[in-house]
Amino acid sequence: MSDSEFRPAWSSQFTSDAIRELQALGPIGELTREWAWGGSSGSGVKVAIIDSGIEKDHPALEKSVQGGVIVEWDAEERNKVRYVEDKDLIDLSGHGTACAGIIHAIAPDAELYSVRVLGRDMTAKALQFAGGLRWAIENEIQVVNLSLSTSRAEYYALFHELADQAYFNNVVLVSAVNNIAVPSYPSLYSSVISVAAHDCPEPMTYYYNPSPPVEFGALGINVKVSWLNGSSCVTTGNSFAAPHIAGIVALIRSKHPNLTPFQIKTVLFACASNTRRAQAAVQEP
Repeated sequence: MSDSEFRPAWSSQFTSDAIRELQALGPIGELTREWAWGGSSGSGVKVAIIDSGIEKDHPALEKSVQGGVIVEWDAEERNKVRYVEDKDLIDLSGHGTACAGIIHAIAPDAELYSVRVLGRDMTAKALQFAGGLRWAIENEIQVVNLSLSTSRAEYYALFHELADQAYFNNVVLVSAVNNIAVPSYPSLYSSVISVAAHDCPEPMTYYYNPSPPVEFGALGINVKVSWLNGSSCVTTGNSFAAPHIAGIVALIRSKHPNLTPFQIKTVLFACASNTRRAQAAVQEP
């Protein structure tokens, strides 16, 4: 059985024979990783992980989890959800803890917040997902990891509105694309940083895709991640590529807190592993 059978569909854009070198010209070509996040640990940045919860006491997370909320379905509420403080801070499936562990490994001083919308079977109503995103936007979160999505077209407008709201409120949304090549939201909106998987084992190696809608590729194949009950496992999916980029974004936001989501996406492009920095030649008059 070939490796390609286990590779998420969108990640085919980040195989070694598909990645092509790009140039960052002019002032963008002067941006370096040292400038972007050198010396940063993510201090002062709040990162929300909208997922299945986070196991607060997992040894890989140390003391990084600062709080959380559970988004429950409630047909009587205005937006069909209610918010309950997550006092226990547990993970129902392991998926959220895996994402949190990746982010913490890259940005160890970032503050992590659990926004639990998924159940033990890794499903939720789309309005719970939307409610979790709304909570993050309204609670001064600077980076949001979305390793989940909906492919139901009737929610296109709702998630588009929320993604725009996040963008204009200076909240960076990092979203994994679906593991199969179908439209999913909010990962394919231009205001969101969309991520698929590659198999290079270096966590800080990521690529820019010049042929959107998927924009970036990060480690997401055969990744060792934190899991339930203090354990770890090796797993594959675009879900685990997104938090690598979210962790890097946390580093950038910590060092350059005034950058907008648009500017951060530009920095990510300039510092991608397949982007060659080159100053454009200046012609004398």
